[in-house]
Amino acid sequence: MKITRVQTHILHHQLDAPFQSSFSTFRARRHLLVEIETDTGLIGWGECLGPADINAAVVSAMTPMLIGRPALDIEPTWLSLYNEFRDQGQRGNIHTALSGIDIALWDIAGKHFDAPIHQLMGGAWRLDIPAYATGGFRPEGGDHASACAAEMAAYVAAGFKAVKIKIGFGVESDLATIAAVRASIGPDIELMTDANHGYDAVDAIEVGRRASQYNIHWFEEPVLPEALRAYQQVRTAQPIPVAAGETWHGRWAIDEALQQKTVQILQPDVCGVGGLSEARKIITLADIHHVRLVPHVWGTAVALAAGLQFHAILPPAPPSHEQRSPRLEFDQTYNPFRQEIVTEPIAHINGFVPVPQGPGLGITINRDALRTYAG
Repeated sequence: MKITRVQTHILHHQLDAPFQSSFSTFRARRHLLVEIETDTGLIGWGECLGPADINAAVVSAMTPMLIGRPALDIEPTWLSLYNEFRDQGQRGNIHTALSGIDIALWDIAGKHFDAPIHQLMGGAWRLDIPAYATGGFRPEGGDHASACAAEMAAYVAAGFKAVKIKIGFGVESDLATIAAVRASIGPDIELMTDANHGYDAVDAIEVGRRASQYNIHWFEEPVLPEALRAYQQVRTAQPIPVAAGETWHGRWAIDEALQQKTVQILQPDVCGVGGLSEARKIITLADIHHVRLVPHVWGTAVALAAGLQFHAILPPAPPSHEQRSPRLEFDQTYNPFRQEIVTEPIAHINGFVPVPQGPGLGITINRDALRTYAG
């Protein structure tokens, strides 16, 4: 079974109500899917984290090396592509483009063997994943504290037991938002904060110290991802567990960060770290360095399905009678094509999301929706 065609699909929707993280304004939802076809007719789907147009260009550059290769030679294909492009990109879009290709090849393998990916990767520890609702971006031109508090209360009413909000807009305004959200959701709901590297170490330490009274579950990306020494400072100088990793692409970048004791919670994204093949290697790194592994997820139902397959194979750490399952990041911000591109939407049930049990990723792509949102 050989690869005969590689196609990218840029999906785009212009937002009527833009929203902001600490450093960017989202005026559109724009994501990239990778479709790989074989000479047997089997087709696999993957997704790339990050700028869709750049990822599409890199996948296009990699395509000549894919055509004619055995579709089941997933690890040799990964390493061949990485070796060819490593001089130009040991981080970033080489890894994000590779991620989409790798996930698509695992999807093909699952369909070939008529098994879900988690079965091919050694079996599932769990098939229902507790989820947390990601949202809480600042509405452009709006009041962050009141909007965020109302939004999080709605997620709790919908059954979520954990929520994550965006901060990084200024120490005092962020603390006001955190206080408003905690008051709106009550004391028993897990609350995570994500600064999207919006602080320097001084401000991050102040926020962590002052926000700890609100029982924050983790403090995500407090400082720039390149600033590993700043991560060390934030981790040791304030009490909230520090989380990061969605932009530390590949095992080498993550190992470097872990060796420098930057975080207690590691957050690789399957669609950014290098795909399922690379993500599986990160499990070993997390085990060796004794950090919690809570994967990042951002994108369409393809990314969600890949994230769920990965969540299923995460071993309990530590093994115990009361095993703790990492929570699935379940983006709740507006994205009309997130679920429309699959025939059966991936949904939560009282804050739990079942792992798809069909072959490969366990999803079926709705091509009509691809045409509708083609970017």
